[in-house]
Order: sequence, then structure tokens, then C-alpha cells
Amino acid sequence: MGATQILVLGAGTGGTMAANMLDRKLDRDVEITVVDQSPEHHYQPSYYLIPFGHMEPENQHRPVESLLRRDVEFVQASVEGVDPEARTVATDGETLAYDYLVTALGNRLAPESVPGMRAAWEETEAVYPFYHYDAAVELREAVRDFDGGQFLVTVPETPIKCGGAPLKMAMLADDYFRDIGIREDVDIAVAKPAEAPFGTPPSPKAHYNDKLEELWDERDIEFLPEFAVEEIDYENDRVVAEDGREVEYDLYAPVPPQYGREALVDHSPLTDGEYVTVDKHTLQHVDYDDVFAIGDNSNLPTSRTASAVRKQVHVLVNNLDAAMAGRRLTDTYDGYTACPLLTEEGKAMIAEFDYEDPIAAPVETRSNWVLDVNVIPPMYWNMWMRGYDPVP
Repeated sequence: MGATQILVLGAGTGGTMAANMLDRKLDRDVEITVVDQSPEHHYQPSYYLIPFGHMEPENQHRPVESLLRRDVEFVQASVEGVDPEARTVATDGETLAYDYLVTALGNRLAPESVPGMRAAWEETEAVYPFYHYDAAVELREAVRDFDGGQFLVTVPETPIKCGGAPLKMAMLADDYFRDIGIREDVDIAVAKPAEAPFGTPPSPKAHYNDKLEELWDERDIEFLPEFAVEEIDYENDRVVAEDGREVEYDLYAPVPPQYGREALVDHSPLTDGEYVTVDKHTLQHVDYDDVFAIGDNSNLPTSRTASAVRKQVHVLVNNLDAAMAGRRLTDTYDGYTACPLLTEEGKAMIAEFDYEDPIAAPVETRSNWVLDVNVIPPMYWNMWMRGYDPVP
């Protein structure tokens, strides 16, 4: 018999780490292939740090092939669809066969789904949907040229990767404008289609919300609750909500809506709605035993962060190994995730929780800032993305 074919869709955080860890840990004859349309891997947690000079853009991406182990094959192609009955994946170049499939395609940023968002980004110098790398870099220059007015951040109704990023964007903007001496000339507001900035009971995230609201009251950051963006009227520099409310802006950092990948949603039976349906503990597909999903393209009911997918990869490797051996899947993912909430330069608190409970205390420390900005990035590039993680 030939080698077992493992196909990993996506070369982002989850896909890269999973492919390399599978190559390292599986003690069997396997051939691992990673498919992604982009030849570059980006460190996405930098996108809210780049605008304020806390990270440099040129250091936040690497060639995918430079990260993958020697025995892992990389196919640069766009995934077009999945046929789990035939065990094939269609790409824009060829059809690939698999014995086991790992979907880690992430989600799809869709600024075009909000009337006016893409045009506002492309045609004005005031709107920067910073979940896009190019927009984050452009926002850096816009922030430096900003001399006052309304700085607005909005959050969409869809699930988003790193739910804390828009909150960090507002707090780091507040800190930046204080440092350069124009804070009294700036109004900062965050609009979100929710009752609170960071979770409501019984969500374990709510454990951190009181501290955030306390900080925002002290620093005069306005929160606009239950605000669902319907349209960006960029000709008049204003955002219109579904309920008719309007808020003006001078500099605007919207989070674009995010959806499942079309190849999975429209051209496979793997999703129920927008995301791949898996058992929330084993990460195995509910209908296809040879399919697993991790990260943002899965329907796992937890926050979509790199720390979450890092934990998921360990469970994936153990359970995929068990599946290949015909054993029962016994390793379980408990919903763990962590979100460093950077409150100002040199201070952060860690929101850390699983499916049921908060884990860390809502305390600001300098060590949390150092961990997120100085310690984690080199660990990410040199260990996690290479398939090494001694603390699962």
C-alpha cells in the first residue's frame, strides 16, 4: 500500500502548524500536502499594532514554503470545492485526492457586503478596514496625519476573528493620541451590535467586561451598543445603522463582515450555514470521519484566535492519529482561547477562558504587554509555525 494522503486546506496559523506537527509526530507512512492560494503567511495579530508603530509591517510576513517542513508539499492554488464522497478537492489548477482532510481555510473578509465600505476604503482617505493587511499599513499613515475629530471603530454582526481586536484598536488609538498631545481634540467611539463591549453573561468573556467598561469610562471612550452597520455614506462621512441611527467620522476603522469560504459553503456538503460542522471536542466532522476542521473555518463555539487554534492543533494531531489507527478518539478540546487586551502601551490584560469558564483575572500588567508584543511573535514564527509547542 502507498502512503496515506493527508490534505491540509489553508496555510494560515492552523494549517501551517497542523501540517508541520503532523509531519513531526505521526509515526506512520504519510504524505502531507498544504493548499493555499497565497504564497505568503501573515502574522495577523500585528494588524492592530502596525498603525501605532508597535510593530513594523515588513516583519509580519514570511513565504509559506519557508515555514513548512521539508517533507510537506505546498500547492499554491485556490480551493474551489470538496467532494467528501469521492475524497477529492477541486482547485483552480487540478483535483487533489486525500485519505484524510483537514480544513483550515480561515474565514472570508467581505467589505463589499456593506454598501459603501469598499468604495470608502478605495476612494477616500478616511476609511481603513484594518483586518486587511494593506488597510492596516495605510491606517498607519492616516493616524500620523490625523489632527483631530471623530475616530470610529465598528464591529459587524457576523462572527469575527479576534473579537478583541476592535477594542484594542480603540484603546491603542486613545493612548497614541494622548502621547502626541491631541487627545482633547479627538472623540473615540466603538459601535457594536451587542449590549456590551466584550461579552454578556453567561459568556465567560463577560468576566472581563466590567474592567473594560471601567477603563473606557476613565479614558472617555464611548461605546455605542446594539449598533448594526447597514451602510457607509462615505460622501458625507457617516455610518448608518439598521435602526436608522447615524454616527459621523473623520477617521474610521471598521471591522469588515466575515463569512465562511465559498468553496466550503457553496461547493461542499461540509457546512451547515457558514462553517464546517465538527464535534466541538474531537474536531472531527459530524458526518465524515475522515474530515477534521480547525480554526476560523470551523463552527467551534469559541473565540477565533491564534491561541485557540494552537490548542486545537494538539487535539487534531492526536485524534487524526487515532482515526488512522482505527482507535476511538479520546483527546478533547475544551474551548480554550486567550485574547491579550492591550489597554495602552506597556499594559495589557489577558482574557483567557474555555467553553464554560473564565480562567485569568482581569488585571492589567506590563508583563502581559511584553508577552504579547515581544515574546509571542518570535515563538509564533520559530516554534508554533514549525510544529513545535512544548506546552499544549
